Amino acid sequence: MSTYAVIDTGGQQLRVEPGRFYNIRHFGSSTPKGLKQNTKILIYRVLMIRQESNIKIGYPRLEGAIVKGRILHFYLEEKKTVYKMISKKKTRRKLGHRQKSTRFIVDSISLDGNDISL
Repeated sequence: MSTYAVIDTGGQQLRVEPGRFYNIRHFGSSTPKGLKQNTKILIYRVLMIRQESNIKIGYPRLEGAIVKGRILHFYLEEKKTVYKMISKKKTRRKLGHRQKSTRFIVDSISLDGNDISL
């Protein structure tokens, strides 16, 4: 737990550690046609890396920092329901959708070609 990185992906910032899996939306092409299961991925948008007591912060990103991982699977999140009702007009409208998400696991974090996630 002493080594982690903060990455920017899918419109959000995540604190990732090696060996753990994460769920993200809008990952590259979020369709199974573009990326397959067990595809190796490299994330270059690394904002910060902490190793032991050393902290490196990028402005806005760290140069030479890479988070390596692989895709576990694609799935649909729970359905979000939106219900609109206009009183006194007898108008009701029920809509919903399921967001596409991707689950990936972080294998390692490297900085300037050196693997620091050991």
